[in-house]
Amino acid sequence: MNARKELVDRVALKRRQKIGTLSDEAFSELELAVREDPFKFIDDDEESAFALVVQALARYDESRRDDDLLDDEQFAQAREQRFRALVSSCQQALAIDQNCLDAALLVALVGDEEQNAIFENLCNLHAKSQESEGRLASPVTGDAWTNVFLRPQLRVQAALSRACIHTARFRMAVDQCTSLLATAPLDALGARFTCALAMARLEDEDGFNWLDARESRRGNAWFHLSRAILMYKLGRIPAARRALKGYDRLCVGGAYLLLQPVFVDIYLPDRPAFAPGSFEETMLAVHEADPVIADVPDFAAWACDVPGFLASAQDFCARNGFEWRDWE
Repeated sequence: MNARKELVDRVALKRRQKIGTLSDEAFSELELAVREDPFKFIDDDEESAFALVVQALARYDESRRDDDLLDDEQFAQAREQRFRALVSSCQQALAIDQNCLDAALLVALVGDEEQNAIFENLCNLHAKSQESEGRLASPVTGDAWTNVFLRPQLRVQAALSRACIHTARFRMAVDQCTSLLATAPLDALGARFTCALAMARLEDEDGFNWLDARESRRGNAWFHLSRAILMYKLGRIPAARRALKGYDRLCVGGAYLLLQPVFVDIYLPDRPAFAPGSFEETMLAVHEADPVIADVPDFAAWACDVPGFLASAQDFCARNGFEWRDWE
């Protein structure tokens, strides 16, 4: 989430509405001024609350900068402290504007780390978000994401779809993702990634092929891994083996990350940015697939026994200076 840019866009659009008709050139000048100091232009509770969220997220990101230098106990303490600080700031925002969905979303995500509790919180928040409409909304003819005031609602729904995966509500995950894709077809939030994993778990080959064709068969770590899981669950082992090898060949660190998962923290509020085809992409895909893989008996053990897969994982580990943990 580029929170500061969204704040700039929201404030500039509201200021243009108050001023009245502006030429494109005049609005560009207004945007430059707002970008320089958006807080100077805020004059309503809605943006005051959102500004607190923007500042809280900036402090949260800054507080994570030295995490690699901490041991496990220090990291756990620092993480708890930053979560408390984030929740406190979001509660301040909600005291100003009780309809600040982004603040409520962050509280829902870190207020309780038990997955079913998070799911229930997000269900309630999603229901509330459906009752509100984007302010200053111009007609959306193509993709709801183009309306910056609708983005909080889309983020809530995307977070709910991922929570469905974490709580084994795979059909609901597909429903939420397909709804998001209909509302925002360019899919800035990556609902198609979540959907691919859920369809693989449901053995929905027709649905997966539709989703893959929607992406023009371009594929990425989520799709490659999902296809391997899907073929394995369908009992088409030669196809599953080919898909797994394709996943390893096309996704940086694919075998290594599947056999040696790394810690990825809660998405606050949405999936972190990543470069297509990068190690980070594969890391996020495997992290999100973990509940699916855990729900598919013996998939990881089978993958480990596929000729060359374990060797590929260990080779990647050695070449990149990572530590290998014995796998059983």
